[in-house]
Amino acid sequence: MNKIVMFAGLSALVYLTGCASKKEEKKEASEAAKYTVTSPLSIDTSFTREYVSQIKSVRNIEIRAQEKGYLQNIYIDEGQFVKAGQLLFRIMPKVYEAELLKAEAEVKAEEIELQNTKTLVDKNVVSKNEQAMAQAKLDQATAEMTLAKLHLSFTEIRAPFDGIIDRIPKKLGSLIDEGELLTSLSDNSQMFAYFNVSEPEYLDYETNTKGRGDSKVSLLLANNQPLAYKGDVETVESEFDNATGNIAFRAKFPNPDKLLKNGETGKVMMTIPLKNALVIPQKATYEIQDKLYVFVVDNNHVVRSRNIAIRGQMPDLYVIESGILENDKILLDGVQRAKDDEKISFDYLAPKEVVSHLRLKAE
Repeated sequence: MNKIVMFAGLSALVYLTGCASKKEEKKEASEAAKYTVTSPLSIDTSFTREYVSQIKSVRNIEIRAQEKGYLQNIYIDEGQFVKAGQLLFRIMPKVYEAELLKAEAEVKAEEIELQNTKTLVDKNVVSKNEQAMAQAKLDQATAEMTLAKLHLSFTEIRAPFDGIIDRIPKKLGSLIDEGELLTSLSDNSQMFAYFNVSEPEYLDYETNTKGRGDSKVSLLLANNQPLAYKGDVETVESEFDNATGNIAFRAKFPNPDKLLKNGETGKVMMTIPLKNALVIPQKATYEIQDKLYVFVVDNNHVVRSRNIAIRGQMPDLYVIESGILENDKILLDGVQRAKDDEKISFDYLAPKEVVSHLRLKAE
């Protein structure tokens, strides 16, 4: 009898424990289904858009030999700063010096011949046509002498402008062909940054002069440090790239510290002002296959995922291009555990209050 009573008591205890457990589970499930909801916020603000850029010197040229010969002298070193007109290389000039001496001798001979012909013309010994022929021969000899001087001058290679010398591939004594590369010269006093802009962004920039991106831009270097100097957007190229649909912009940056070099990469940072922009917290979104989604709550408290397009981003916020409206309610927390067509309970948090706790404050 005692055993029966004990068994009945244990059964009742197990039953009561099971009921309590189920109630607790239901309570936890009910609490788990409660979320925080907010709405997009319309504000006047701005965001910074990044554009990958190629950095080029304002002047960068190849220094090539204009005459054939042996490289007799190298007066500079790689990475050296040189001044305009400074002598860089000399190609062995002996042959060209000899040609110049020969040409000068020809000029002297033709000058003497012309003088003798003039004397004979004055004495009516020869006609004036003979004098004209002698003058033509002198002019030809003079032209050849000028050409010989030019060829000799080509054996001295000088810097056309102030700049930095690049690598020097040839060594002393090398046989140099006409047109062979000797080095490159870069004027890095100022630098160009070329970056590609999409067609819609280009149209916004050109047509909306009051709301366009600032012509003053910043440059983020490869080490994620900003350049100390701001640049100016100067020009836009004449046509779009058919393959990418982009057009190239060019910004000019001062480079007094000579930190920037030809061929570097970086990111041009352009500030884009926005009027009545819709913004939402980044944490209210989730990503699937490179597409962004939010959960929108309808009037029946049912959540449904919706794809959104963003125009830009700021710290903690996305600027909405399309997909949701200002009056929509979106899930703020729990986007990773919510499911489509799930009915939820929620607490609504005003968008201004949400944004006030983020790094970017509403204006």
